[in-house]
Amino acid sequence: MECPACRHENPAQAKFCLECGARATPSGVAPVSPSSSPEAYTPKHLAERILTAKAALEGERKQVTVLLADLKGSMELLADRDPEEARKILLDGLVAARSQTRTIIAD
Repeated sequence: MECPACRHENPAQAKFCLECGARATPSGVAPVSPSSSPEAYTPKHLAERILTAKAALEGERKQVTVLLADLKGSMELLADRDPEEARKILLDGLVAARSQTRTIIAD
C-alpha cells in the first residue's frame, strides 16, 4: 500500500506509514484531515437526514433548580434499622424539604 503523503510502499496491514508516520489509508480512499469540515466526509444522504431532523436532535432547554442536602448523622440514625424503615425516614425528610423548597420558590 502506497503512502498518500510520501509515496513510500508499506505492507498492506500497516496503519501508519513506516517512512513518514502518516496514517495509512486503503487504496482509492482519500485521507480525511481531523480539521476537515463534516461536509468533507459525511455522505450526502446522511447529511440530508440530519438536517431534516435537526429540530428533534437539538432537544429542548429547560431551567431547573437542584437542591442538594447533607443529612447530618443519617448513617448513625439508619445503621441499625430495617431498610424499609430507613427509606420511610429518609422519604419523610425529603418530602418536608421539597415542600419548603416549593414554598420558597412560590414566594
